Amino acid sequence: MLIVRQREPIRRRRMIFTTIDFDGLGKQQGFLQVPYSHNLGGWANVMIPITVVAAGHGPTVLVLGGNHGDEYQGQIAAIKLAREIGPEDVTGRLIIIPSLNFPAARVATRLSPLDGMNMNRAFPGEAEGPVTSQIAHYLRTVLFPPSDVVIDIHSGGRSMEFVPCAHMHLVPDRDQRSRMFAAMLAWNTDFAFVYADIAGTGLLPTEAEKQGKLVVTTELGGGECIPAAVHRIAQSGLHNVLIHVGLLKGRELTRGDLGKRAPIITQALNREDYLLAPESGIFEISVDLGAKVDRGDVIGKIHHLERPDRPPEHIVASNSGYLVTMRAPCLTQQGDCVAVIAQPVEARQVLEA
Repeated sequence: MLIVRQREPIRRRRMIFTTIDFDGLGKQQGFLQVPYSHNLGGWANVMIPITVVAAGHGPTVLVLGGNHGDEYQGQIAAIKLAREIGPEDVTGRLIIIPSLNFPAARVATRLSPLDGMNMNRAFPGEAEGPVTSQIAHYLRTVLFPPSDVVIDIHSGGRSMEFVPCAHMHLVPDRDQRSRMFAAMLAWNTDFAFVYADIAGTGLLPTEAEKQGKLVVTTELGGGECIPAAVHRIAQSGLHNVLIHVGLLKGRELTRGDLGKRAPIITQALNREDYLLAPESGIFEISVDLGAKVDRGDVIGKIHHLERPDRPPEHIVASNSGYLVTMRAPCLTQQGDCVAVIAQPVEARQVLEA
């Protein structure tokens, strides 16, 4: 059961400016204006589009796309939502930022071209730091505190290809974990994925989780060519989750309603589940994405560009499970993640672990 507080006022503070009245009713569209000086602009701002729709008493939900600029599934879903939704559709307050890392989204890069920072490693952020750090600080101090729900839509971008899945961290608080688990399943993806972080700290979902929020995240495919089926999953899943948390009016649909089987629930919580390239070369995947593999199976090979006479390096599954993601570019550097093997688990194992 989602606990909804009385709507808290959002106060503007620090360097980022907006004309949006977060406490007002109706629909507003504007910008978060982030100070940024460059060679040809001493008084320039980065202008990040933002939409706020509010009506009645209900949860505050923050929807974010473009945490990484080259992940467009969520950005498109959020843009369409921002364009189409009105106050008559909601009970509560919906805040939509379709392209959070706006400078990166404009040039199709994972990291910001302005400061080289990864938005998903930038927390807690600095009020007067680089652009990415300022945005992280604004989220942490201004937008997260009054939000009940934070939805952070990801895909593999140009680096990875995922089975479309909603996913979550294994947070220690059991009530928070249960609410996150139910919201994850409400996306109605074929796979649900419980994951760990092996590449640093400062993640956006982790910061929101620390503040006790119901956090919903995804990995919806990847690459620059996005199939129509993946767009449908991104958009229908977001719509259904917003109904699930009580923000959007309508009837929540289950996989049974859609004529689908129960989702495959998986987890990859150990470092060895994340397979890294032992050498640089050309990566060849050997099994289909979403396929079940056994421990010891060769799931890929790295061929040596300069030494075709050498046998390839075999990438071997360290555990039995499902191939939930693989590297998208064939050209691979030593240390790149080339695959993730996630083990199937029951719901009770996730909820009681």
